[in-house]
Amino acid sequence: MELSKATLEIFSKLEQKWLYHCEGKKTRILSIDGGGTSAIVSCAALVHLEDQIRAKTGDSNAAIADFFDMVAGTGIGALVAAMLVADGGAGRPLFSAREAAKFVEEKEAELFRAVGGGIFRRRTRFSGKSMDKALKGAFRRDDGTILSLKDTCKPLIVPCFDLNSAAPFVFSRADATESLSFDFELWKVIRATSATPSFFNPFKLTSVDGKTSCLALDGGLVMNNPTAAAVTHVLHNKRDFPSVTGVDDLLVLSIGNGPLTRPAKMKLTRGGDCSTGAVIGIALDGISETIDQILGNAFCWNPNDYVRIQANGSGEAVLAERGVEALPFGGKRLLTETNGQRIGGLVQRLVVSGKTSLPPSPCKDTAVSPLVNGR
Repeated sequence: MELSKATLEIFSKLEQKWLYHCEGKKTRILSIDGGGTSAIVSCAALVHLEDQIRAKTGDSNAAIADFFDMVAGTGIGALVAAMLVADGGAGRPLFSAREAAKFVEEKEAELFRAVGGGIFRRRTRFSGKSMDKALKGAFRRDDGTILSLKDTCKPLIVPCFDLNSAAPFVFSRADATESLSFDFELWKVIRATSATPSFFNPFKLTSVDGKTSCLALDGGLVMNNPTAAAVTHVLHNKRDFPSVTGVDDLLVLSIGNGPLTRPAKMKLTRGGDCSTGAVIGIALDGISETIDQILGNAFCWNPNDYVRIQANGSGEAVLAERGVEALPFGGKRLLTETNGQRIGGLVQRLVVSGKTSLPPSPCKDTAVSPLVNGR
């Protein structure tokens, strides 16, 4: 028994050294899809991820932000992403994954409170004021400080669609630290990326210095799966990620929020058309699946560096479901590993390579200069 125990320890040490050698100094990206109002899939995955990190490290205070270099999110995914990296004031996240999941669950009725629209209005509408109140409470420190994009432990990007420019607009900490004209209050950023046209009116917001404005619609309309935007951001942001030269330098965890549409439940109108709600669902799911396919192709030579966690519709809890992987030349395959096991394997790599070395949120005393040639 003693020899067997010693052998296992030796092989464990060798495995860790081999993994560390292979891992190098990969930049680690966490991306969370939009879609829906409950974030059940992403919250379950993130709580499991953080629990596994704490179990592997033996550190009960370890946070997801400690092991990822940047985080991206859209819609409800942006809310969770921002909560995981919002700086509580001492360079530590304001929320753990479990606390973020609890907030989403307990505040769902406030975030998405239905409002009456009269007897002739048939579509559901949500209260913007109710969501505003819930988000303001989430992104305010105990001392009353209202957090902005600069106040994050790690870089954060969140997309929306700007009606003023008729183009996508991506909120990012990188821009916020370069110029106050691109620094926005966090609660407003989440409000902007959540303004789904069929449920909310467009949301107008301005930067903290009042010089930049945006009339926002839901980021899911253009980037429901923000992983590609996150990868592109890291590849081109040499200030924060100088060692990244290509996808071989990246380790990506992309988390979905479950499909909004299912073939068996798709119904056409009497005229043979898809309903407006169905079209929105198809668009959001289609964007997410297309990005997954693109990233699958980009990482085809090293698929272990791109992990996608998504519900596969088997009816089981997402962690117990078998993982689904996009094939390099189209289609998908069902894996033998469950989503929970895939997260566990990723955590092993994260822990072996250690915490990230990227600096936390910038010092508030640092001078902020205007951007050169725009964004």
